[in-house]
This record gives sequence, C-alpha cells and structure tokens, in this order.
Amino acid sequence: MARYFTEDHEWVEVDGNKATVGITKHAADELGEVVYVDLCDVDESFTKGDEFASVESVKTVSGIYAPVSGTITEVNSTLDSSPESLNSDPEGSSWLVKLSVDSADDLDGLMTAEEYQASIA
Repeated sequence: MARYFTEDHEWVEVDGNKATVGITKHAADELGEVVYVDLCDVDESFTKGDEFASVESVKTVSGIYAPVSGTITEVNSTLDSSPESLNSDPEGSSWLVKLSVDSADDLDGLMTAEEYQASIA
C-alpha cells in the first residue's frame, strides 16, 4: 500500500484499485474542533478534484476534494455520531470514504509523505 497527499490536505492510501481517503492531521488541526461531517453516498462517482464531502468545525466549513477519480464503495458512518474523532485520528480510524479507483494515472502529481511534510513546514 502506498499513501499520497494533496495540496488541499487530503490523503489517499491506495491498494491496487481500492483507495481510502481522509484529511491530514495538519488539516484537522487547522479546522479546530470538528462538529459535523457531510459525506457523499455509496455508489456516487467523482472525478479527481471534485468536492465529495464537507467538514464543519466551530471555526469554518471546508470542502473535501477527491484526490483520485472513482466510485465510493464505503463511507465512514462512525463520523455521523462522532465527528470529533476526526480531530483525534484523522489519518487512521477516522478516514472519510473508500472508493474504487478509475485510473492509477490520477496518482501522478500527488505528493509522498516526505514531500507533503516539506510543503507544510
């Protein structure tokens, strides 16, 4: 499995044509206390760069963008009742969606962990 990052502070972990998507710890820290997560539905398809979710915190509402094109296969329903868990484990158990990836070419242009850390330093 490989994990990649976007300039918009999303991460995507890819295993074959399956991917898990979430927001980075940096994004969660910048948002502050998360109070609501609005996720799309299973079987919805998105193109890389499309907004597929929004996260509401006490400070703001932020759109979350698809790092790769694909179709949603699962949403993290635990965020419905515990949106604040996004603050405590955004790069682990508080992933947002899982999807089937349309094309591995979408990974081109995404950052490695090292590149992402350098970009937010």
